[in-house]
Amino acid sequence: MAVEEPRTEQSAKRVRVLFAGVVVADTTRPLLVWENPYYPTYYLPKEDVRGDVLVPSGRTRASHLGDGELSTVRVADREAVDAAVEYPGGPLGGHVRLDWPAMDRWFEEDEEIHTHARDPHKRVDILPSSRHVRVDIGGEPVAESSSPWLLFETGLPTRYYLPKPHVRLDRLVRTDTVTHCPYKGAAEYWSVGDHTDIAWSYPSPLPESQRIAGLICFADERVDVRVDGVLQERPRTPWS
Repeated sequence: MAVEEPRTEQSAKRVRVLFAGVVVADTTRPLLVWENPYYPTYYLPKEDVRGDVLVPSGRTRASHLGDGELSTVRVADREAVDAAVEYPGGPLGGHVRLDWPAMDRWFEEDEEIHTHARDPHKRVDILPSSRHVRVDIGGEPVAESSSPWLLFETGLPTRYYLPKPHVRLDRLVRTDTVTHCPYKGAAEYWSVGDHTDIAWSYPSPLPESQRIAGLICFADERVDVRVDGVLQERPRTPWS
């Protein structure tokens, strides 16, 4: 496999990582690395990661970044197997990537973050609109509003957030799914018929996304959306 040099950027944020009630990493020199085109992750200077919690496994993992040397993160009687990887030499040398979901909590400064590191080049704008938005599933209308809020997020399609009174709530069935967005917060989900988790809402969004609190959005990738009467092309995204 060919080795690629990833896009990297030095961050000035303080980043802390907790596992089993212990701060296993604490740095003010995190490196943002775009392992994929959608969002970055943190690589932490090895000297800012507690050496006594890293247990080399002797295994490696091949990727487009090279052959990564794996370690298990172990605190007392709890461990996350192969949850740390290092790529000796090159731009990532001297840094450790901790597997995000394997750790318990991540903090940027004193604010807990979820899912992945925030991209400093991503922007989220939420604007009120008078455009008429109608959402159909299987040819049947499930939502219609002339007072939507439009969410514009860098690199993603426009999302239409609609007031609950403008949604056929009798068609929605709440599921147990919860996801986290580092820009918006924790989302709850609904299904419509056989269309699982096709709508979501942020009941208590992060401060920068308060405008969409309690509004409902449908996955444009899997529904028919008409804006001012014009059927929109279904976007192609990782969630298509």
